[in-house]
Amino acid sequence: MTTISIIGSGNMATAIGTRATKHGHTVEIMSRNTIKAQSLADEIDNGATVGTFGAKPAGDIVILAVLYASAVEVVTHYGDALAGKILIDITNPFNDDASGIVTTAGNSISQQIAAVVPEGTHVVKAFNTIFQGVLSQDKAVDVFYAGESDEARARVAEFLESLGIRPLDAGGLEMTYALEWAGILLVGVASNGAGFDIALGVKAL
Repeated sequence: MTTISIIGSGNMATAIGTRATKHGHTVEIMSRNTIKAQSLADEIDNGATVGTFGAKPAGDIVILAVLYASAVEVVTHYGDALAGKILIDITNPFNDDASGIVTTAGNSISQQIAAVVPEGTHVVKAFNTIFQGVLSQDKAVDVFYAGESDEARARVAEFLESLGIRPLDAGGLEMTYALEWAGILLVGVASNGAGFDIALGVKAL
């Protein structure tokens, strides 16, 4: 398949990286904590490697799997190393009690990231509307995505399909704010009786 770079070494990085290698991709882990990055690469196995935090990622698709509060700072740190890449933002800017989000219309985390990336880098939001545990099950699920340029969204859709996921295109970068609220919707439904082994999706009637 292809090489996928993941910036971050937490639970979602683990779930995405593991699923990606199971479906034939090579994964590069990049983290400030090199020990944790190496541990994750060893856990994922299947040829997973560790890259230098801040260096040019090996993959054309780079997944930003960090906390939302540090997302813009991390992207700024990488700077021109991200030039020409497709950057997938998976962050959810939840407030302290997960009853809402801290962003506003026109100023989603994805839009904030898009404002600081180098020319030729396209930002797409995806994976923020699915729980880590559900993603780890490697079952067929729906994932919503939105972002810059038809070409970048098509590349992300192709990547999602390669993981056994049905990609659902929500539109341009302005729709990333709606996806952040969709993350809250998922948590609300899960917390109010449905449980955390559920996933949002679309069904044709």
